[in-house]
Amino acid sequence: MRNLVFITLDSCRYDSWTAAEPEALARLGPVERRYSFATWTAPSHYNLLTGLIPHTSPPRVFASEYYKDDFLRYSERLGVEGIEFKRFLPHLWLPTFLKEIGYRTHGMVSLPVINPLTGINRSFDTFELMPSHNDMAAMVDRMHFDSDQPAFYMLNVGETHYPYALPHEDPKDWPRISGVHGVFKHMGDPGADAPEQFFDQEQLDALRQRQIGAVTYLDENVFPRLFEKLPADTWLVVTADHGELFGEEGFFGHGPVQHPKVTEVPFVEGLAP
Repeated sequence: MRNLVFITLDSCRYDSWTAAEPEALARLGPVERRYSFATWTAPSHYNLLTGLIPHTSPPRVFASEYYKDDFLRYSERLGVEGIEFKRFLPHLWLPTFLKEIGYRTHGMVSLPVINPLTGINRSFDTFELMPSHNDMAAMVDRMHFDSDQPAFYMLNVGETHYPYALPHEDPKDWPRISGVHGVFKHMGDPGADAPEQFFDQEQLDALRQRQIGAVTYLDENVFPRLFEKLPADTWLVVTADHGELFGEEGFFGHGPVQHPKVTEVPFVEGLAP
């Protein structure tokens, strides 16, 4: 059985990926434009862990047929014959299914909304909220593979999430929205000040460039390290949990937003190079 690794670049828009023109990730295959089932982190990861990855939004196709075909892909992903939707029942939870067939299951996440005390942490052997919300390299350092047992890893990567900060940056230089500072430190605090005004378009354009820069950083500095660490015959899925708005029709961010760009995500999968 193959090792299986899911990586979500949190909030990464499809066109931020394409603007960055990542070379290391291109070794995995051509990026696809796909669509998330939800517009923010927690429900998107819940859906991912049912086994359903971002979809292609095909016309004139019954949803049941699309789901059936999507689950059939797990035979190729895992190197196991006969994987189909009914084998995921009754739990309909990918980590549970993988443990039942002999996998060790691990999660490392950057965003507190999917921390180990939430319902996302079910059937994981290990599950960690990382000390820093923007350090995928630390996740790669913690990954471990045994030759006698396949592993499943889910990595939720925070560099591409607001404030699109890289590990070497001084936090004093990060753009800030009071109360929603990348890691929700003051969410729900009645004493937290509301932002004085919405970002202007120049600020929003600068924020989008920060996300593009985060993709470039990960591609040049972290994914090559990951590729070196993954054992041969590891299946890798790289995508995003949702997109992001940078001023389109007056929106910024994601969550309580209905706009095509907040569900549009990059997607690539295949055997790790």
